[in-house]
Amino acid sequence: MAALVDIALTQPRVAVDLEANGFHRYPERVCLVQIGFADRAFLIDPIAIEDMSPLGILLASPDVVKIFHSADYDVRSLDRDWSFRIDPLFDTSIAAAFCGYTRLGLGALLKECLEVDIPKEKKLQRADWTVRPITDELREYAAEDVRHLEHLAYFLHDRLDELGRVDCVREECERLANVRFTPVDAEHAFLLVKGSKALNGRELAILRALHDFREDEAIMRDRPPFKVFSDAAMVAIAENPKCDISEIKGIGSYAYGRRRSSLRSAIALGMGDDLVERPRTPAKRSRPRGNSGDREAARKTLRLLKQWRLEVGQDLEIDPALVWPAASLERISTDESACEDEMHNDAVRNWQCREFGDSLRDFIDELKA
Repeated sequence: MAALVDIALTQPRVAVDLEANGFHRYPERVCLVQIGFADRAFLIDPIAIEDMSPLGILLASPDVVKIFHSADYDVRSLDRDWSFRIDPLFDTSIAAAFCGYTRLGLGALLKECLEVDIPKEKKLQRADWTVRPITDELREYAAEDVRHLEHLAYFLHDRLDELGRVDCVREECERLANVRFTPVDAEHAFLLVKGSKALNGRELAILRALHDFREDEAIMRDRPPFKVFSDAAMVAIAENPKCDISEIKGIGSYAYGRRRSSLRSAIALGMGDDLVERPRTPAKRSRPRGNSGDREAARKTLRLLKQWRLEVGQDLEIDPALVWPAASLERISTDESACEDEMHNDAVRNWQCREFGDSLRDFIDELKA
């Protein structure tokens, strides 16, 4: 790997992808890193390499553009496992969106832009990348994900240059490169279970005990929590802790034997624990304050602002969501004078202000007239 990195550091661009095992193992980890340049693909095995720091040097090198496709998950995973930073980053999915493509999957883009077909079979996408040795079929599948990325990046960059949108994509990619992995809040993770909002204090205490039990089982068995037993099963038991566990859908092997006894112990722990009071969160302003006339006026303004965004997007042949954040338009709809404040909101990109700020100001002035 160190020798590969030395060569890669001499390249202007390298393609990067990774494969993890979150569908099969727990906790999840990166199991393969693919590097591509000069029409060649290289596979790095993190399971076999103790010191991955040379890869971090490549990813952080300002002299080599790192090409990813839909990099959000990759950026978070590289941060989670090794605290690696990526600079600079070029995301072909983001670039394609700014070029007006609507089908943003890698396979679809390679077919449309380069007339290249790559395998995207479900069984390959769902493979357990922990298993060694990696089959020839999976090696080829992994290599294909980076073998053509450099050509795709050049193709999209030329198109962005023609459209005058290179700077827009650069800013989006810089934002993406700064994304960090955020661990789940273990203390309150059970409150995120679907269906938990309908549970009372006692039922939430049982759900918490079941969630903690499932987490321990997932780690011990090296299986994702959803493969231990389902969220729906936990909620059903929390609502009726004296139920016949074998009749609970999605409970799997915990319906019988030793695992059933362990699950019953977890239920008993929750039944004897203190009641849980769901933490209060600030209420979201789902509607503007004021009288019914004000609210109706704001709803009308929001509809018109979204129509403005739609028309701008259609004129430029890009997704209207790229033109301006919906949350920002909603805030403006309740207070049109807030438009200037929105120009400095962190959620609004500099390129959006530059490209569409004047148009938005003019549109709001027309609404006031």
